[in-house]
Amino acid sequence: MKVLITGATGFIGSHLIEANLRLGRDITAFTLPNDPEIQALEDKGIRIFKGDIRNRQDVINAAEGIDIIFHCAAWVSDWGTKAQFHDITVKGTEHICEAAKIHQVKRLVKISTNDVFGLDESKVLDESCPLVKWNEPYADTKIAAEEIAWKYLREANVPITMVYPCWVYGEGDKTFVPLLADAVLKGEMIFFRKGTIVWPTYIDNLVDLLMIIAIDDRAIGQGYLVHDGSATTLEAFTNRIAKTVGAKTVKTTIPYRLAYAFAVVLEFVWKLLHKQTRPLLTTYTVKNLGSKLRFSIEKAKKELNWTPPITYEEGMERTMEWLKTIDLQNLKQK
Repeated sequence: MKVLITGATGFIGSHLIEANLRLGRDITAFTLPNDPEIQALEDKGIRIFKGDIRNRQDVINAAEGIDIIFHCAAWVSDWGTKAQFHDITVKGTEHICEAAKIHQVKRLVKISTNDVFGLDESKVLDESCPLVKWNEPYADTKIAAEEIAWKYLREANVPITMVYPCWVYGEGDKTFVPLLADAVLKGEMIFFRKGTIVWPTYIDNLVDLLMIIAIDDRAIGQGYLVHDGSATTLEAFTNRIAKTVGAKTVKTTIPYRLAYAFAVVLEFVWKLLHKQTRPLLTTYTVKNLGSKLRFSIEKAKKELNWTPPITYEEGMERTMEWLKTIDLQNLKQK
């Protein structure tokens, strides 16, 4: 079986590579030509296709002869230009769907996000809920990309499955846990609301579900939320990190509205000055780290007989052991 993985050197993509290698599949990693991880992939016997997800022909050429596509590539950040979000996340998805159509792939598995279901705290969110914009580029371009994917399913019978991970963490994380650890170590971590709910998704649990839906015909045309099966609070998650890195327990909380207003001002100044770095605080971060959303994974359990193989406690323990071994300054990316 031949597999194409976009975003292959990212956090999720790199774990997908290992899972497919264990099954002896023929893997093609779609990477930018200057990706520093190319040599390591080649050493594992993985075929490299050097291209740009923004280039339609590159994507079409990469998908020739492929059976399964795992589409992980996106602009994964709370900050960036409109072009970065649109061209990589939205146009990139359009290109991968077109390639899947042309080459008649057996399955296209697209990584979306739980963000697409909005910020309604009044109910438990599941896959039957409508897509609701945040007025934030990351969430909103994920919605736009998903709408394109479903259009290809309806109009061209491209066999697509959508996956909605919640907060993905684990060994090799390049954003979520390192960002929190960095903020804790610098004394910059502040809570915007007491009791913010976090739905952790250990990377092995996510990959386990991805591998199942890639070959299960029941998953075609469906979308599935995924997390570890239990929630925690942002305070508990953060202070587990603080304990691991030898930092003080984080207790500081500021009012949500004050934090949001501060983020608005920072973003305005950054855009006015055309700064390339991300602001200390963004409105997306305040919304994301200040919500008490609830998410159900009952659909995957009922339709696919899937349950997370790794508990949150075990996943967190493994992640903290890994965190002790890394250089946060080199790993933190966005």
